[in-house]
Amino acid sequence: MTTPLSPRSSKETTMTHQTYHRYATVHGRKIFYREAGDPASPTLLLLHGLPTSSQMFRDLIAHLSPRFHLIAPDYIGFGHSDAPLRDSFTYSFDALADHVAGLVEVLGLTSYTLYMQDYGGPVGFRLFTAAPEKVTGFIIQNANAYMEGVGDAPKQVLLPLWENRTAETEQPAREFVSLEGTRLHWLVGARDPEAINPDNWVLDQALLDRPGVQDYQVDLLYDYRNNIALYPVWQEAFRKHQPKTLILWGTRDPFFIEPGATAYLADLPKARLVWIDGGHFVLDENLAQVAAEITAEFAAA
Repeated sequence: MTTPLSPRSSKETTMTHQTYHRYATVHGRKIFYREAGDPASPTLLLLHGLPTSSQMFRDLIAHLSPRFHLIAPDYIGFGHSDAPLRDSFTYSFDALADHVAGLVEVLGLTSYTLYMQDYGGPVGFRLFTAAPEKVTGFIIQNANAYMEGVGDAPKQVLLPLWENRTAETEQPAREFVSLEGTRLHWLVGARDPEAINPDNWVLDQALLDRPGVQDYQVDLLYDYRNNIALYPVWQEAFRKHQPKTLILWGTRDPFFIEPGATAYLADLPKARLVWIDGGHFVLDENLAQVAAEITAEFAAA
């Protein structure tokens, strides 16, 4: 049974543009989520990437709340959500998606557009294939579903780990979620590094450095091979259902490279692809452009 921890008051259901910070109980664990906007407006479900949490969407939520209803959860083990250690919870992308799906059920969301960045892709595409009738569209921001989109940087880290998981092959994955790796995620491809808020990686790393967290983050990087195996399943679902799609792609991203963006067009020929002059994360430097593109594509008339 999944129930909200703190039911929303009738006053709060007619929201202003204030962002609310809430928890819900999903499968016996607390899931944190940010919520803003009028629930009568089109809903965007904002799904974050590695190494961050829903905090990556703080400024975007403020820009979009006049026109959209926004829900931005932290996955189990991320941000302010419960973070059980690996001896009491099996970390996998199936488990992350299962808890987001449970939150969707708790909140009674019957239709929503998915904004997916990085890990948001494998989480969101699982939601889509499980309940395509609920998904009104995709906003894909450097989230991959094609082998063409996997850059050399993640291959160097992940392929040896997938082939033979040992302490030696785990080490590059641990460095991926070290302070140096987290800072790289945020700064790589930035036009002006001084425009990127250092709070991003300082906050992310404080959570990653909690005891046991990097162990299960390596478990998730190891499990990422199962996302690759699902690419054909997701691609078939794209072709069958043809969700309205906006692709916003940072062209300087070494992790998920440009061919991964254009690959979507073979299966989603009506998708609109917008190149963003940015890296793996694009919002710090390109917030106004991203918000304008989303509003133009998905806001109610």
